[in-house]
Amino acid sequence: MQRTLSREKSSQLLKALSDPIRLDVINALADGERCVCDLTRDLKLAQSKLSFHLKVLRNADLVNDRKSGRWIFYRLNADTIGELQAWIGSLAINCRQAAPTQHCLDAAITTES
Repeated sequence: MQRTLSREKSSQLLKALSDPIRLDVINALADGERCVCDLTRDLKLAQSKLSFHLKVLRNADLVNDRKSGRWIFYRLNADTIGELQAWIGSLAINCRQAAPTQHCLDAAITTES
């Protein structure tokens, strides 16, 4: 089965998504681009704490930012979300399929001889 993400990239994405605050940020951005001031207010976070979590999400390429005047707007990175979706989907393809047993049977016969 072809993996759509490298081990390093999938690890980085899963680590970025493992924090409840970052999941709250992702969910807040699910409806579209938001100003950092709105995120601070809606998530009830100090700006410094939100900035730390946004940096982690940016470094994982999960969010993009855009400056407009003195405001910074954040949005989900659709390309990275799509790559993550495809990777998780590729894991689900064979997850209910039983493992082939012939190799195990051959190994058991060899060790019994």
